[in-house]
Amino acid sequence: MARAITRWDPMAELAEMRSRFDRILGDPGSGRDEAWMPAIDMVRENGDLKVRIDVPGIKPEEMTIEVEDDTLSVSGRHEESTERKEEDYLRRERRSGSFVRTVSLPKGVDPKAIRAETHDGVLEITVPIPEPETAERITITPTSGS
Repeated sequence: MARAITRWDPMAELAEMRSRFDRILGDPGSGRDEAWMPAIDMVRENGDLKVRIDVPGIKPEEMTIEVEDDTLSVSGRHEESTERKEEDYLRRERRSGSFVRTVSLPKGVDPKAIRAETHDGVLEITVPIPEPETAERITITPTSGS
C-alpha cells in the first residue's frame, strides 16, 4: 500500500500547540465574558502566508490586527445586541465576548505589506513571505604549515 509523504510544517505545529495552550489556560470561571477562540488556518499560497480566521457575525471594526516582533495578533470583541429579553430561550449558542489569536511570522516580514479582508465570515490576512537569504559558500584550502 502506497503512503503519501506529508511535508513537515513547524509553523502549523506551533499554531496548534498555541491553540491548545490557549484552551488549557483559559479561565471560564473568572466572572469575565466566556472565552472563545475562532478557528484559524494557515497556508502558503503563491509565495504568501495566508491566515484565515473564522469570525462569523463580527464586523471589521470590531477587530484589531497588529504586528510586533514577528508576531501577528488578531483580537476582537463582539456583543450580541439583538437578544430579546422576553424570549424564553431553551438554548442559545450565539457567541459574544472577546478573543485574541497570535501567530509567529517568518523573520523579515514587512508589516506594511500585510493586507487583510473579510468575506463570508472569514478574515483573510495575506502576509508576503520574504525571500530567504542565500548563504554564500566559501571554500578554504588549507596550506601546509612547514
